Amino acid sequence: MVMQLSFLHILCFCAVLSTSYALLGMGRKQSVAVTGRLTCNGLPAKDVKIKLYEKEKIKDVKMDETKTDVNGEFKVSGYKTEITNIDPQVNIYHKCNYNGPCYKKVGIKIPSNFISIGILPKKTFDIGEINLANKFKGTTTDCIN
Repeated sequence: MVMQLSFLHILCFCAVLSTSYALLGMGRKQSVAVTGRLTCNGLPAKDVKIKLYEKEKIKDVKMDETKTDVNGEFKVSGYKTEITNIDPQVNIYHKCNYNGPCYKKVGIKIPSNFISIGILPKKTFDIGEINLANKFKGTTTDCIN
């Protein structure tokens, strides 16, 4: 119990410390850009909500948000100041083949080699074309997006 409590204290301290340094202007600005095309049963998935997050231990930080256009295409980009490397992820919120009250949420981690130093991304991660009718590992239901 004492060992677990100490580890929890250290984890919380590190999370607060990295956020505090970022707020004080320490750390480095890191950016990322993501594009893709979404379909539902072969048709463009328009007006699908896309959010770009920087994954954090306690609460994720939104870097950008958009919706797919009439062709199902999107682009999101953003940056964050962080001492350590950012851990970006794109979340897709859709209702393809789903009639529930909430949305299906698919998360896609962005590879670290697509993270740029500075506020403007030098590379863009293209997730390609994704048919939202498919089953994806880790899909959840999200009512508050």
